Amino acid sequence: MSKGWVYLVAVLDWYSRYVVGWEIAITMEASFCLDVLERAYQTGTAEIVNNDQGSQFTSDDFIQIVETHGSRVSMDGRGRAFDNIFTERLWRSVKHEEVYLKEYETVAEVRAGLDKYFNFYNYEWPHQSLGYETPAEVYQRGRIIDENIPYISIKSA
Repeated sequence: MSKGWVYLVAVLDWYSRYVVGWEIAITMEASFCLDVLERAYQTGTAEIVNNDQGSQFTSDDFIQIVETHGSRVSMDGRGRAFDNIFTERLWRSVKHEEVYLKEYETVAEVRAGLDKYFNFYNYEWPHQSLGYETPAEVYQRGRIIDENIPYISIKSA
């Protein structure tokens, strides 16, 4: 924002590149990450939850939520952006196609802009790697076939 910071966290289904959930906060406390993770689990489960090594993702509360849902935690290695290439690519897209182009004044403006962007990303933007289908099309087809999200990733930017 023009004055201050807003932190973004997102849960991404690796198979479909669908953004299952996201949230923003003005602090890096773990609570907003826990909330978005719980909401993501309402749509299904995951074998593996990949995340970076921030304190919000290494907290006992975060790990407990993951393990309670029968998932395993996989953390990125230090300085290893390729451990989570799909989410890093999402961050690049969000920053260059939305955030850097705007001069947000309020948290509400950030939320509205990101909401519009993630709706476009999920439902309108065909991905070459998905055979020119949208993430939502691939994700929904996968939900019908298998109620488990095979691999999700959660990161903050």
